[in-house]
Amino acid sequence: MTPMLPALPDFLPRPRFGVIEYPVHHLRGGTSTGLVLHARSVPEDPLLRDELLRHLMGVPQLGRQSGNRQVTGLGRGTPTSNKVFLVDVEQHEGRPRLVSTLAQLASDHGEIDWSVNCGNMSSSLQLWGLDTGVIEAPAIGMHEVAIRNTNTGVVTTSRMTRRADGSFADAAIPGVQGQFPAVDLFLHQPVGNKTGKLLPTGAARDSVLGYTVSCVDVAVPMVIALASEFGKTAQESIRELELDADFMQAIRRLWSQAGLSMGLKNRDGGLMTLAELERSETIPKFCIVGPAAAGGNIAVRYFTPQAGHASLAVSGGCCLAAACLIPGTVAHELAQGLATVGTQYADHAVGIENPAGVLDTTIVARQQDGQLAIDSAAYRRSAQILLRGHMPLYQASPELAAWLMRLK
Repeated sequence: MTPMLPALPDFLPRPRFGVIEYPVHHLRGGTSTGLVLHARSVPEDPLLRDELLRHLMGVPQLGRQSGNRQVTGLGRGTPTSNKVFLVDVEQHEGRPRLVSTLAQLASDHGEIDWSVNCGNMSSSLQLWGLDTGVIEAPAIGMHEVAIRNTNTGVVTTSRMTRRADGSFADAAIPGVQGQFPAVDLFLHQPVGNKTGKLLPTGAARDSVLGYTVSCVDVAVPMVIALASEFGKTAQESIRELELDADFMQAIRRLWSQAGLSMGLKNRDGGLMTLAELERSETIPKFCIVGPAAAGGNIAVRYFTPQAGHASLAVSGGCCLAAACLIPGTVAHELAQGLATVGTQYADHAVGIENPAGVLDTTIVARQQDGQLAIDSAAYRRSAQILLRGHMPLYQASPELAAWLMRLK
C-alpha cells in the first residue's frame, strides 16, 4: 500500500525534464551535517530504500570506490557528514513525538550502518519538524518535543526557544563559526548506561596504578584523571599530547586497568578482561582535567580508545558535567563557580573548556539520601537548515522511480 503523506508539496517527489526529483532537507546539527527525510516518502523495501540513500549521498551502488569524493551527491566525505535521518511523527501520551532512524553511510562503499544514533545530528530534528510543519511551532517561548530513536531505543527531549519576532534563540558552540538556532538535547535517566551504577567502583575516587581517578557512568563510562599528575594542565593541544609517547602509553595503561575496576562487560554479558579492554575501540572513555582558564567551570582533554578528541564528545561532556557535581570526585575538586546541588530537582549548568571552545551542558539533579540523583543530562548544540528543495535522481532504477511516482 502506498503511504499517505502530509498535504505539503515539499514532501512529494515530482517529475521534471524526464527525471524524478526527490524532496530533501539538508541540515547541520552540532558539528555534523546530513539529510533529514520524511520516513513516509522513503521506500519500505530495503533494496529500494538503500538505493535511494546512495543516490542522494553520492556513494557507490555496488562495490568500493577508493577516494570517492561524492561529487554526484550531498555527502561530504567524512563520517560526520554522511548521515541520513528518516523521521516520522507518532502520538505518545496525547502529544506528538518524532521517530528517528539514522542511516550512517561511508564515502567509498554502499554499505549502510543502521546500528547507531548521532547526538549531533539529532539536534537538527526539532528544527526540521517545525520547518516542515509536522509538529506545530509555538508563537513564542520554549518548545519541547520528544524524539524516539529506533536504532538504539533511546528517547530524548529536544528544546528550542522562539523569540517574539518569530526567530529562534541562538547560540555559539565549539567547532561552529557564528551563532545559529540553539537546541538543548536532554538524555533521560543517563546513569549507569553500561554498568548500572553512577560510580561503578563504589567510590568517588580511586588510586589506580598510582594515579588518582574517578570512574563515572553517566551516558558513557569514563575514567577522569588529574592532568597535574601527568605534568599537564588540560590546556595543551591534542597534537602536543599525542606526540608525548610516555604520556599516551601511561594513560592507555591507566584507562584499561581502571576499566577492569569498573566491571565493564562485553557484548556477551561477561566481564571484560584486561586484554579485551586494551583492544576495545569504544569503552571506557578517558579524560584529564584541570582548572578552567577561559570562562568555563573546568578544562578537559578527552580521549577515546583510538585517539585524542579535537573537541569533546557530547556523551563524554555530559558524564564529566555530572562528575563535577559529585562530591569527592577529581572533577568536583577542580570545578569552579558551581552552585551546591539541593534536595529538589533543578538545572545545573556546567561549562566545559575543550580544544574547540566551551561545551555548555545541563545536569538535572538533586541530593537524595546523601547521594546525587540525576534525572537527565543535556548538551547545548545549534542547528541550521543548509537547504531545502528537490534533488534530481538522474540514475534512479525504473523500480525506484515507479515507487516514488506512486506517492500522493
